[in-house]
Amino acid sequence: MRGPLLLLGSLALFAVLDANSKLLSGGYHVSQVLAFRYAVLLALLILAGLLGLVRADGEKGLASRRPGAQLFRAALMVGSGAGFFLSLRSLPMAEGYLVYFTAPFMVLGLFRLVLGEPVPGRAWMWCGVGFLGVLVALSPGISAGAPWAAYGWGLFGSLCHAMIMVMNRSLRDEPGMARLTLWSAGPALPLLLPWAAVEWVTPSARDTLALSANGVLAGGAMIGLAAAFRYASAGRLAPLEFTALLFAVAADVLVWGVWPAPVVWAGAAIVAGAGVMAQRR
Repeated sequence: MRGPLLLLGSLALFAVLDANSKLLSGGYHVSQVLAFRYAVLLALLILAGLLGLVRADGEKGLASRRPGAQLFRAALMVGSGAGFFLSLRSLPMAEGYLVYFTAPFMVLGLFRLVLGEPVPGRAWMWCGVGFLGVLVALSPGISAGAPWAAYGWGLFGSLCHAMIMVMNRSLRDEPGMARLTLWSAGPALPLLLPWAAVEWVTPSARDTLALSANGVLAGGAMIGLAAAFRYASAGRLAPLEFTALLFAVAADVLVWGVWPAPVVWAGAAIVAGAGVMAQRR
């Protein structure tokens, strides 16, 4: 159960990250939010190194045998973060997650196509049941007036997220929290800083803490996600992605005070049931 539990923990952190980003989206540009996130990640890595909490693995330290793949994963992380940020800026969290739930199908297809890993037929079936639960839960609340660009950004973020999972599986022979953090945040920050400088808005003390929290949340979610795919296959993990709906509903209730309608609870029950059955199989 190590892989599934790591994935569930990562999904919970991503939900908190998305809720925090949605609160920040009204006052800050996506480039500033992401640059802040990666700057905090690098600062935490340096601090952990100074305190001796992390160390380089292997003879080559933090170097990678596959730098191209590491840089591609870093680019995908920027694309995923930007896509979800721009999508949730205009959509409720639960509704934005409807678009995100195309990702498990992408994951299964990409694992089969790119990595050649077998995907059990039952995994496809339970993904379909989970997606049906999402449709049941969210169909009454689809905002007719929502900008289509928000759905487009959500789809882009979902595709990047699915490809990140493929890269995590592909790079599982290069473990280490320090290496993952350095190769994710190191290349992204210099590219984001000029853009962030143009769009910069000086944050208040409270917003500075919220922007910094994004770095901690993103780092924890990123490491947990990468670790999950070292211990379990796509067929095992992809159906569990639908449980993110439960975290999105919780965020809507706790942060915005929006209680789901009975049909949402019915859909959530279908999603949870599909996840349990997928694990039994």
